[in-house]
Amino acid sequence: MHSYTHSAAVSIDIEGMTCASCVARVEKALLKVPGVETASVNFATERATVHSASGDATPLLAAIAKAGYGAKVTPSTPQHSGGHQHHDEDAQGLRRDVILAAIPTLPLLVLEMGGHLYMPFHMAVISVVPQGVLNLIYFALASFVLAVPGRRFFVSGIPALLRGAPEMNALVALGSGAAYLYSVVATFAPQLLPSEAQYVYYESAAVIVTLILVGRWLEAIAKGRTGDAIGRLVREQARTARVEQNGAISEMPVEQVRVGDVIVVRPGEKIAVDGEIIEGSSPIDESMISGESLPVTRGVGDAVIGGTLNISGSVRFRATKVGGDTTLAQIIRMVEEAQGGKLPIQGVVDQITAWFVPAVMVAAVLTFAVWAVFGPTPGYVFGMVNAVAVLIIACPCAMGLATPTSIMVGTGRAAELGVLFRKSSALQQLRDVAVVAFDKTGTLTEGKPALTDFILDDDFEHDEVLALVAAVEAKSEHPIGSAIVAEAERLGLTPGTVTDFVAEAGNGVTARVDGRLVAVGSQRHLGHLDFSDFSAAIEGFADAGKTAVFVAIDDKLAAAIVVADRVKSSSAAVIAELHARGLKTVMISGDNQRTAEAIARQLGISEVRAQVLPADKVATLKALRQFGKVAFVGDGINDAPALAEADVGIAVGTGTDAAIESADVVLLGGDLRGVLDALTMSRATMRNIWENLAWAFGYNVALIPVAAGVLYPAFGILLSPMIGAGAMALSSIFVVSNAQRLRTVAGSLR
Repeated sequence: MHSYTHSAAVSIDIEGMTCASCVARVEKALLKVPGVETASVNFATERATVHSASGDATPLLAAIAKAGYGAKVTPSTPQHSGGHQHHDEDAQGLRRDVILAAIPTLPLLVLEMGGHLYMPFHMAVISVVPQGVLNLIYFALASFVLAVPGRRFFVSGIPALLRGAPEMNALVALGSGAAYLYSVVATFAPQLLPSEAQYVYYESAAVIVTLILVGRWLEAIAKGRTGDAIGRLVREQARTARVEQNGAISEMPVEQVRVGDVIVVRPGEKIAVDGEIIEGSSPIDESMISGESLPVTRGVGDAVIGGTLNISGSVRFRATKVGGDTTLAQIIRMVEEAQGGKLPIQGVVDQITAWFVPAVMVAAVLTFAVWAVFGPTPGYVFGMVNAVAVLIIACPCAMGLATPTSIMVGTGRAAELGVLFRKSSALQQLRDVAVVAFDKTGTLTEGKPALTDFILDDDFEHDEVLALVAAVEAKSEHPIGSAIVAEAERLGLTPGTVTDFVAEAGNGVTARVDGRLVAVGSQRHLGHLDFSDFSAAIEGFADAGKTAVFVAIDDKLAAAIVVADRVKSSSAAVIAELHARGLKTVMISGDNQRTAEAIARQLGISEVRAQVLPADKVATLKALRQFGKVAFVGDGINDAPALAEADVGIAVGTGTDAAIESADVVLLGGDLRGVLDALTMSRATMRNIWENLAWAFGYNVALIPVAAGVLYPAFGILLSPMIGAGAMALSSIFVVSNAQRLRTVAGSLR
């Protein structure tokens, strides 16, 4: 676990990054700023997360600007418009540029390529417009394409080149610029070239720019969809709230609601902020938080969450968390942080792409040189065309997108299933986990005692006995007592009047209820009575690890009651599925061995570590590492150190803030099926990343030699720069589209 105790995190939105080498450049610039401890730049979210000693953003923004990019501090509250609005703006700007580029490029392509493909067409065109005039028309069209829609490549590419830090724009600027300049010389100073080399390549220059703009436009659209999960969460936020003030109700923007305000919610309305119900009850749809489709009924004293939907009742609640503190705002922040994070694998990719662009430029120069010296005449024309093809085909755009787009879609989909990856690195680590260790109380079980068994002597009546016991236990502080009282209340039983109440610490209580003598306690406490009728039940309880309390009424044994922590309904199915996936499960419990083993048997858990004190959980997890990487699932304050110690800490979201803060993954709504969903998303996302990387690197490694012309001597095959531009654009689109498949990953056991 990393902890930045002495540093502040600053989040910065960056404009103008076009490929993976930009990421490396911005990171390098940030790390040079004094006081910066770590800097992580994400290409897909276009955001940098920097830990610096001062927490001052000014020098950071200046460093990014000096490196040639736009930067501003990320707004602190999630914007209603959705976290990825700038991708929509990008897409609109690119769409305009694509249209501007396509209009002049189409006639250029038809006239020039049509002539190459079908000689009579070329002759017909020349008979109307002489070749010299045609070249001037081509010059005008191509100049417009490069100067207006294609300007972006030169404006950022050439300065990057001059700084000795070339990136994708530099490759496009060099490629299209070389084809264009050669054509200008052939048009206006043909005498400088031998007669067999007086060709123009205007259409190549224009088509390269147009195709790469098309690729970027489609990529921006797909990137916008990538952030949909956050956009959806942001849209779940209520815009207004109906606040009660001095007896009158007024509607106000949700930003103006303060802690302590009383809010009235009608059927069908969204709950504006987090709060506690003070009047009324209603079924509430909490699916956007927990991923659970069935509504949950909430009443007086229950907590409600901003953004959830009140279905049919009317409630009044008091605001407890507003603005950026609400659960939904925190979830959005967590998802954004995870989406902006980096996996360990990304560091390797970044290192490769940092030297990739310079390597490509060297390859292009070598291509030109080899063709110029050894190629057929005109050697340097072949050299120029193939060098341009190498520059264009090798853009490392797909490499830069391979990992971050998969992380964005994967963590977004996980959030929809009620699983929050607080740290994106958990996505990679969870895939390699061999052992899943569970804290018992509150994780595998409900965490609060409930009445589970009630065995009655034939001479007594169930409701009568329960009412008498509840009356006595209402005076007791013991959790067993409160479970009995809760059961009596559920059945609507009215307790009688209690007198002569006596409690014996650790043994039991006696009292008179409406004149009858009632004693509740252990077998030892009531040892003078005849237990023979209950002996079979007592044995059964012992085998199941249950502890019973006994009830005597007027000195006759009346009932045996078991109060225990109920196992969560989904626990056994989750354990079975983990075993089916080849994982080892362990239950860590403070209970005695017998009780712990009984619960483990009930759930099908393979190994039990019982009588573990909270302080010893960390040591227990260290010992489990002999089997491989360990994930720990827990919920309480005393689980925080264990959650931090585990390779992946998974906190059950109904637990405490301390546990959630220490965890790598949070399961909203406390459903253990989220453990399976987290594992599924981890495996699916990592598989997706490997597919993307295999495609991005494999494609570049395979096509650069083809673009350089290695197939020409044997097969006469050359790769046109235009085909290279199309293939490069398709490569990025493939990677982003492949990541979108993660949006369809289904939840487990749902």
